[in-house]
Amino acid sequence: MAIDTRPVRPARRTPRPAGPTRSGNRPDDGGGRPSRSLVLAIVLACAALMVVDKAGGDDSPVAPLRQVAGEVLGPVQAGVATVVRPVADLPSALRTNSSLREEVSTLEADNAALRARLDKAGYDAARAAQLEGLRAVAGDLGYALVPARVIAIGAAQSFSSTVTIDAGSEAGLAPDMTVVAAEGLVGRITSVTRHTATVLLIVDQTSAVGGRIGDNLELGFVRGNGTLGTDDRLEMELTDRNVVPKVGQQVVTWGSEGGAPYVAGVPIGKVTKVYESLRETSYRSVIEPGVDFTALDLVGVVVPSGTGGRVIEADGSLR
Repeated sequence: MAIDTRPVRPARRTPRPAGPTRSGNRPDDGGGRPSRSLVLAIVLACAALMVVDKAGGDDSPVAPLRQVAGEVLGPVQAGVATVVRPVADLPSALRTNSSLREEVSTLEADNAALRARLDKAGYDAARAAQLEGLRAVAGDLGYALVPARVIAIGAAQSFSSTVTIDAGSEAGLAPDMTVVAAEGLVGRITSVTRHTATVLLIVDQTSAVGGRIGDNLELGFVRGNGTLGTDDRLEMELTDRNVVPKVGQQVVTWGSEGGAPYVAGVPIGKVTKVYESLRETSYRSVIEPGVDFTALDLVGVVVPSGTGGRVIEADGSLR
């Protein structure tokens, strides 16, 4: 038998025919995505389940599956909501916080304004009461009054008891005009400028006011002791030394010729003490003034009727 000594040639590979891959997808399936027929089948199945579920009502055959899905997925949804909710609500919380800060600022401003109004309410009420008191005085006395406010108290170095009011010659004021308050006599004007006037108080030690006491209207002179806030600020000595004053009697102004410096009938105060002077064989009365000179605010200056500007008329009307 003859032996073939020719070299063996390698076998030739034949190309594999195109066909499905190992995964069973077609080459143009888009990288492993499910086929369109599969997607369409799933959509149709879901639609069929929805129709069956809706038609079945309470006895729907899908109800058990829905219950199982709820029991399985419910805790998961709750956990995810617990974690995600704070993050999702953060923008709303920031907006709400900013809004609350603005609201708090607004409320604080409103509260401060209300507190200021409340603090000032007592002062406004007192001023209104004083104005009504001056209107009553004008009506009782039958004199016109220019209302003015006390803006300064005389310096202690001047050794006089004076105040400055915010009305002057432009308001028709002049020296030796009577100044009153709702409670009674304050004093008299000693000097004026265009917009202010100086008032000598009846408690000044240089002041002397003619007065009438009691129901019999006995005449006397009321003098000041130069003190504003202590007792025994006024004393009265009667012209008839045989008349004995009584505690509680009222004292009013005697009145001056032409009403200057004091008009008649203005209350001064009441008797609180009576002293007998054995050497002078007379009686002295301590008068408690009706006006609190340490708290003067609104006063009225007696002016002739028809004076221009802001005036309380003799009938109590304000113009």
